[in-house]
Amino acid sequence: MDYFKGYERPDGGVGIRNHVIVMSSVVCANGVVNQIAREAPDAVPVTHQEGCGRGPRDIELTVRTLTNLGKNANVAAVVVVGLGCEWIRAELLANGIAESKRPVEYLDIQKTGGSRKSIKVGVRLVNEFLAEARRQKRKKFGLENLTMGLQCGGSDAFSGVTANPVVGLASDWLVKQGGTVILTENTEMIGTSPILERRAANPQIAREVAELIAGEKGLTEEHLGPLAALVISPGNMDGGMSCIEEKSLGCIIKGGTTPITQVIKYGEIPTSKGLVIMDAPGSDVFSITGEAAGGAHLILFTTGRGTPVGFPVAPVIKIASNSKLYRSLPGDLDINAGAILDEDKTLPEIGDELIAFIRRVLDGKRPKAELNGQGVLAIQTRGPVF
Repeated sequence: MDYFKGYERPDGGVGIRNHVIVMSSVVCANGVVNQIAREAPDAVPVTHQEGCGRGPRDIELTVRTLTNLGKNANVAAVVVVGLGCEWIRAELLANGIAESKRPVEYLDIQKTGGSRKSIKVGVRLVNEFLAEARRQKRKKFGLENLTMGLQCGGSDAFSGVTANPVVGLASDWLVKQGGTVILTENTEMIGTSPILERRAANPQIAREVAELIAGEKGLTEEHLGPLAALVISPGNMDGGMSCIEEKSLGCIIKGGTTPITQVIKYGEIPTSKGLVIMDAPGSDVFSITGEAAGGAHLILFTTGRGTPVGFPVAPVIKIASNSKLYRSLPGDLDINAGAILDEDKTLPEIGDELIAFIRRVLDGKRPKAELNGQGVLAIQTRGPVF
């Protein structure tokens, strides 16, 4: 099967989910957004901690991320809720999302008359959008319409020899089908610049890769000094890792073997097909937020220590690096790459198992994080707070 059934969007995108989301423009509106979602339970709340009190660079980044999340092909329609006095206004986000020709409405709590009135208006708007979304039918589309994000979190010493290479096979599979794969976690690329530069599609992309990794290495050394090589978590160390280079070599295997076709900003939508590198940190939730804003329909997430994290608008598939972990967290993990070590399974066999699972997710199957309602979102910011 070289196709999937999805929801056609006015801008030409194709969704594997048909979410109506209610999004806050500022942290102050999160309570109203969450109550709207409780009273219209088929809606998906998208809340965050940003929207005001940041410098220009972080405001620009946050606007790009939230706007592009609203444009994600898994989103059918959007209601944006603002307070009314913040830097990032609801109207601004709604206008940006409307460029994708999606149904979108906005409201400000202060202008609407307070929380209760805003909740009432928000529920009405959401229910109108939900009724429209339910009438949409899925159609057949080629796999070249898909974008897949890659993430590793709570890695252990087995991640780089089981789970991450399995994801690399899935990455190569989608790229060969004409799709797009987003590789990120800049911190976990430190020490691998020569490898990734050789994989760049042209010299300009090679320079951009080198600059990205050098910048992350410099930032790490600035903050950690002589401990920069140990910029790994306590859980990574408990799992048998010794330094960032070791983690990095395992991390980049998730990107498979195909050429790197583009380097993009955090939360930016790729303009090239194939393997794309996004400027995003090693922290799990920040990275998957950037990838989803970049258009990822789904996320492949490897782990050696275990994590329940999912995402509000994109299903997250969890791949365990070892069988002990897989058996200990059966309600959170989807694929056991540890079978390569102790069940005589081969890497290609588990790769085929993952690809088959991806196809089922495209067809509507919900992975564990989605079933458990583990949608979490956080936006990368680095500037001062005012």
